[in-house]
Amino acid sequence: MEFAPIWDQVAESIREVPRSGLLMAAMAAMLFGLIGTMLMSRVPLLGRAMRTVSTIGLMGVLLLVVLQLSRLDPRFSMAVPELGLPQQVVEGGETRVPLAADGHYWIRAKLNGHDASFLVDTGATLTAISTDTAKMAGLEARAGSLPIRMQTANGPVAAEMTAIDELRFGNVAARGLDAIIAPGLGTTNVIGMNLLSRLASVRIEQGVLILVPNNPQPVVEATSPNDR
Repeated sequence: MEFAPIWDQVAESIREVPRSGLLMAAMAAMLFGLIGTMLMSRVPLLGRAMRTVSTIGLMGVLLLVVLQLSRLDPRFSMAVPELGLPQQVVEGGETRVPLAADGHYWIRAKLNGHDASFLVDTGATLTAISTDTAKMAGLEARAGSLPIRMQTANGPVAAEMTAIDELRFGNVAARGLDAIIAPGLGTTNVIGMNLLSRLASVRIEQGVLILVPNNPQPVVEATSPNDR
């Protein structure tokens, strides 16, 4: 059994603790509970109180983690409160994306009003923004969010959660959409399933990717970055 990958993952997780308010809160709650356990034999009342506070704190962190993860699945959008986060909406009309010369589906989009190219990837769970594009569009990491681990060509990296004010391509507009700011992507940006699954349908006909929102309107041909 190879232990090196396991140790690398543990080390990476430890390095990410100071960057996440949720992880810091969880560590503090666990430490508080440990101190409470040590005090049980000497000061039972104080020890029990500290352990209770620790348990409540860990439950609160767990709730926030569940709420963050639930935003990635549109099936929970009606059941989970936003708690100050923007509502995620994908709307507009049918949009057709031609197959590019490299065999992928690329889209020219407006990200918070700035031009950007996106690869449509049905195998990607999340919409991912490169660090360079994020800076250009004024995207910032969400304070207190849990880092998302992702695999890149250079190994695993921690990506920060963010929210897109508006992503517009073809005749589709996504607002308040959760995304990750992903180091290691280079200049590539990815439209993932957390956007695509909010559409009424995603299908391919004769090599053309057809994206249909829940309120179809006239067809608009999306522009591929290779069609220049």
